[in-house]
Amino acid sequence: MVIRGGRPLSGRVEVSGAKNAALPAIVASLLVDEPVVIENAPKLRDVETQLALVEALGKTARWEGNTILIRGEVSSVEAPGEVVSRMRASFLCLGPLLARFGEAHVPLPGGCVIGARPVDLHLEGLRRLGAEVEVREGVVHARGKLHGGEVWLRYPSVGATEQLLLAGAVIREPVEVVNPAREPEVVDLARLLSAMGAEISFSEDRITIQGGKLKGTGHAVIPDRIEAGTYLLAGAITGGEVEVVGARPEHLTALLAKLEECGVELAAGQRTVRLKARAPWSGVEVETSPYPGFPTDLQPQFTSFLALARGRSVIWERVFESRFGHVGELLRMGARITLQGQAILIEGVEGLRGAEVVATDIRAGAALVLAGLAAHGETRIEGVDHLRRGYENMEGKLAQLGAKAWVEELNGT
Repeated sequence: MVIRGGRPLSGRVEVSGAKNAALPAIVASLLVDEPVVIENAPKLRDVETQLALVEALGKTARWEGNTILIRGEVSSVEAPGEVVSRMRASFLCLGPLLARFGEAHVPLPGGCVIGARPVDLHLEGLRRLGAEVEVREGVVHARGKLHGGEVWLRYPSVGATEQLLLAGAVIREPVEVVNPAREPEVVDLARLLSAMGAEISFSEDRITIQGGKLKGTGHAVIPDRIEAGTYLLAGAITGGEVEVVGARPEHLTALLAKLEECGVELAAGQRTVRLKARAPWSGVEVETSPYPGFPTDLQPQFTSFLALARGRSVIWERVFESRFGHVGELLRMGARITLQGQAILIEGVEGLRGAEVVATDIRAGAALVLAGLAAHGETRIEGVDHLRRGYENMEGKLAQLGAKAWVEELNGT
């Protein structure tokens, strides 16, 4: 991606459906033979990867605009390694296949290199429900008839919570997940499974799942809160005025609070957020944590924003121990940032300069886009494939806000 920065962004931009809600929704189609219709799905590489997974297991999938129609029966319980190795969310097929067919063989997952992200919580949870699990040569082999029970998660893992929701939806006895993740995407998956016929309830410290005979259904995924936050920060870092349409402010509470602390003007409606920023804004201290805390998926973008803040800022990364791929690249653009363990120490500078940089993962790429939008001169970002995994038509949406940003393909167009 090529960006000519230094222009305040202004205008309206609409948020796409949430990638991290669409991915488990696609996997949920493995629980039934009847059609599952997923509306408001973003057209992203990660979504295509997840569709390739369920198709490899016997389903057929068809796009109609931003709606996905998934049909057919499951014909295999062996997930293809070439698909699962591309993306961590593909590993979610383990629980549904095991719970429904008594057997599943799924390779260990791949995805962005931002930390260890082990799957031990997934496997421990399924073992608590009666699974026999063995890992051989990089493949998880699971067998057994699952039963109800209580699973305590020592960390509120989104993936492990979704794995147990998907498995529990077909188990006839109650499954209780103690200390679950409560991210909006988890709640959205529970909403889909409830529409399919499971009974799911949330209490203060647990999720209770009563599975049963499920049916096909339709489901519209929630708006993408990380995309919404990224475009709000794009407006903020350029000292602009933007309105993000379709965003749910209640999903962005931590980000909005920190932006206001920095001195940014905000106005939230029922399904929209308007932002107005003028330099200089103040530095702040931020700590990422599970929802409703500050999202780790917005930490790199917020780092770029704070690189231009007045004074010193500190960001504590408490979720992924290696989510710092953007820091070295921001230094090339003139930022003053020091890493100390899991802390990012930022001394605000008056301006950034364009440079050639490399995106190492989805959110690091977004951070470099924001920096490029604010920088003087031209920024060239290699690794645009990462952005296409997580942001639908990013260059087009930025153009709507007045940005000079475009993608050069390998043939130079």
